[in-house]
Amino acid sequence: QVQLVESGGGLVQAGGSLTLSCAGSGRTFSSYTMGWFRQAPGKEREFVAAVSRRTAYIRYADFVKGRFTISTDNAENTVYLQMNSLKPEDTAVYYCAARRGSGAYIGGDEYDYWGQGTQVTVSS
Repeated sequence: QVQLVESGGGLVQAGGSLTLSCAGSGRTFSSYTMGWFRQAPGKEREFVAAVSRRTAYIRYADFVKGRFTISTDNAENTVYLQMNSLKPEDTAVYYCAARRGSGAYIGGDEYDYWGQGTQVTVSS
């Protein structure tokens, strides 16, 4: 059974940084794409970043380019999201997702497995 567990969320002031972690278990994720999505109150879930562990292909949403970095620790089956220069509009629940494949998929419905989410709140 695949499980994804996010951690690292919290409250931070605008301009600050946070690093989210997503630990996967239940199988080896070497052939999987790992993604981060977020959902703010009253808004639809949106794509943030994704990385193919098979090809190392990475893709970011335009609104996080230059501020967020996605990376993986293959030995630990973990994917990270380093978030810098945080803005109040980054406030959301952040979800980790996974699916088998080689691309950096941006559609939420393209992913098979999801974590429970971790809250990120950025104060102004």
